[in-house]
Amino acid sequence: MTQFIDPDREAFTAFKNLPRDVPVEMLNLLRLNESAAYEDGRVATGAEAYKAYGKASELIFKRVGGSIIWSGNPKLMLIGPADEFWDVAFIARYPTAGAFLEMVTDPDYQAIVYHRQAAVRTSRLIRMEAKDAGQGFG
Repeated sequence: MTQFIDPDREAFTAFKNLPRDVPVEMLNLLRLNESAAYEDGRVATGAEAYKAYGKASELIFKRVGGSIIWSGNPKLMLIGPADEFWDVAFIARYPTAGAFLEMVTDPDYQAIVYHRQAAVRTSRLIRMEAKDAGQGFG
């Protein structure tokens, strides 16, 4: 499986070129490593490493105005590749795209993101723009 853990330069540049002063929702789909891949060799499960990332990043996430607006436990891939499954799924809302950028470029965040990198086998992070709910599928 191809690893998608951090954004590549092209995708990050594209994100920065979109409007920064609008609210965004970030769809997070994560498949965790069975054993965390810490560079220093420490022993933990992927789930334990991701929990450490959540705890370490929580204050920064909240300081920029982030909130989790939906989370769930993926159970079955009904449509999609049978080998693509997720351990964690959630949507994080930021008051602006700029707030997301502030978080991921914060030196304190940069100092703890290694927990996420050790935890995640592959992921998808999709920037979304909210629509009015209840307006059908289109």
